[in-house]
Amino acid sequence: AAASRGVVTSISDIPTGIPVHLELASMTNRELMRSIVHQVFPAVTSLGLNEQELLFLTQAASGPHSSLSSWNGVPNVGIVSDILFWILKEHGKSKSRASDLTRIHFHTLAYHILATIDGHWANQLAAVAAGARVAGTQACATDTIDASRVSLRAPREFMTSHSEAGSRILIDPGKPVAEWRREGVSFHFTPVLVCKDPVRTVGLGDAISAEGLFYSEVHPQH
Repeated sequence: AAASRGVVTSISDIPTGIPVHLELASMTNRELMRSIVHQVFPAVTSLGLNEQELLFLTQAASGPHSSLSSWNGVPNVGIVSDILFWILKEHGKSKSRASDLTRIHFHTLAYHILATIDGHWANQLAAVAAGARVAGTQACATDTIDASRVSLRAPREFMTSHSEAGSRILIDPGKPVAEWRREGVSFHFTPVLVCKDPVRTVGLGDAISAEGLFYSEVHPQH
């Protein structure tokens, strides 16, 4: 709790109107995670996390699918989507809640999802695609994607929700970024060309989120 209060204090020193991104790290303390969700999330504009952090978050804060103990292979897109939606609906910006959180960049090995509350961000398609591209190039330590060194592990089709009637998405190789909306939240999904023999993985999550933010456009709120 003291750590999360320290983060909030540091964020409060940043001039008003400047978007703040928080990249979560692996943790095992549920009480700390709960305090981050309730105290830190409302103070940041954007959030970045992976599948382990997402699952621990929903377990600690009693969110959707919190009874799931671990992921079985590639994380189910519908389950991930449900948890992202819950974070933004329960802890994100709304007319009745004092929160700045409007954007979440989720990254796992096989795919990325960018979830944003409508009206606050633009250029999400390019942003999520850029994050996926840097995942492939940085892991392989190449300047561009080398088709011989990467593989596609993302699902070719999936449901957009696991807890309610979602829609079925079929990935089009010609337009690999899939989009859907759910009660004022937009989702942008992209497969990742996964490096078969990774050379550089340290800091990959930071690089993915940073690249996505570079291409993102935030709408100033008056």
